[in-house]
Amino acid sequence: MSSVSTWPEISSAKTENRHELNLSGAAISKKIEDNGLDNTLFSLSGLNYLCISQTCLNTLPEDIGNLTNLTSLVLHSNKISKLPTTIGKLINLKMLDLSRNKLEAIPDEISNLPQLSTLNLASNNLSVFPCMSQNTKLSILDLSGNQFEEFPDICYAELIHLAEVKLNGNKLKEVPPTIKELSSLKVFDLGDNALSTVPAEIADINKLKEINLKGNRLSDKRLLKLVDQCRSKQVLDYVRQHCPRSTSGTDSTASGKGKKGKKGKREHTDSGHTGDIVDTLCHKLQVVHVTDSTPSVKIDESVKTVRPHIVCCIISGVNFVQDNFKKFIQLQTKLHDTVCEKRNAATIATHDLASLESGDIVYTAHPPNDIRILPLGRTKQVTGSELFAQLQREAEELRKEKKRNVYSGIHKYLYLLEGKPVYPCLMNGERVISLPPITNSDCTKISDKTKSMFVEVTSASSQGVCRRVLDSLLHDTLLLGVGSESPGEGTTLHSAYHSLTVQQVKIVDMEGNLKVVYPSRSDLNFEDSSVTVIRE
Repeated sequence: MSSVSTWPEISSAKTENRHELNLSGAAISKKIEDNGLDNTLFSLSGLNYLCISQTCLNTLPEDIGNLTNLTSLVLHSNKISKLPTTIGKLINLKMLDLSRNKLEAIPDEISNLPQLSTLNLASNNLSVFPCMSQNTKLSILDLSGNQFEEFPDICYAELIHLAEVKLNGNKLKEVPPTIKELSSLKVFDLGDNALSTVPAEIADINKLKEINLKGNRLSDKRLLKLVDQCRSKQVLDYVRQHCPRSTSGTDSTASGKGKKGKKGKREHTDSGHTGDIVDTLCHKLQVVHVTDSTPSVKIDESVKTVRPHIVCCIISGVNFVQDNFKKFIQLQTKLHDTVCEKRNAATIATHDLASLESGDIVYTAHPPNDIRILPLGRTKQVTGSELFAQLQREAEELRKEKKRNVYSGIHKYLYLLEGKPVYPCLMNGERVISLPPITNSDCTKISDKTKSMFVEVTSASSQGVCRRVLDSLLHDTLLLGVGSESPGEGTTLHSAYHSLTVQQVKIVDMEGNLKVVYPSRSDLNFEDSSVTVIRE
């Protein structure tokens, strides 16, 4: 039998010392089916990002442990049934996506990943889970769509960053009272399990803002009705007062005092001369409530199969001066590479508010041939199919010209839409103004003359990801000083501090029922002491 040559994608990556490599789709799957995964891949020690998805790969070789510089490993939509213990050698790994595989267990060695912040194991066959107490940087854990009957071993006070846990679509029978140890939890999805009751300790988690209990066989009929009809706040209030508690509730009281103390600290600057000085010497982010005249976004059911999550807001009073505009564009690029995880987690799009028409803004999905958009930086309107084909041709020509293995610019994100029967899009009236995660429309692009921006963040992963990305964008935009007002302007000391105004935007369903409002009270909670958030 003749020896199998190195895959050209891997050979080029090795020659050019590439840090990113994407091996996805039908062509790669055929290579794996014929000869297995090319083991030369595991000699690419400089890789930071590796994606192998939508293939027939059923075994991850032990040599994966050689890629110790990986920070992102994307292995979704394969047929992987087992992970090697060498996964624990990837000590720099921050994001691991193994969703939509056939995993039945996760090796204990996953606890050896000290930098791991995002772990997506959705849609597998997991029923057991290793202890995660050592993964202290973990912030997002998705275990939805598995076979858990017992609650996974994640209730540790050491997990101080764990803000989002998704366990919907399992067979859970109970939630342990130790859930209160997850003090930073903001989003907790327990939908579609086998729960008959929930512990009151859930309501002791002061930061918890979103809880989903729908689809459970709750024995408390009043709670069952609340779950189906009310918001998270009402549900948590009822859980606090009426659900069983395994302790005396001392911790809950202490938590309440802590919350009050925190509020007092936040409001300290409202009284006294010293407070006025402290209040002046900081960056200010002003949150304005949504009004009847504020545009809202309707979300259509069709988009839920491709990219279901979106949050929006309006940044007003913008004053792009000197090189601020260029820096703002560079900021978006930086966030796409970092918190957006190369647009795998989320995508940001900005629009000049003045260019939006008065009609509805609808987040929907259509077949690519039915979409017509004037892409950013182009002069001709094209269909979604035409744009995809055009970008593919450009990408291939550029790759050959630069002698690269991977695409650059927006071309490197094409695989996120490849093969999709429908594309997500944001429409304003009859116009398509955004085609995430690829581009937005030239009709609504921002410029250095823009005074107010409509900002959207979309994600295929979760609502929490959208919120965190938009939090980061607003924080960093504030620090750029693009707001038209700066406290203490004209003095050397105060001119270093900036202000920015952001207005809430509602996301509603097609019947007008509220789904999301951003920013809410649970958003914009920065650790940066130089930033003060002022809410109406």
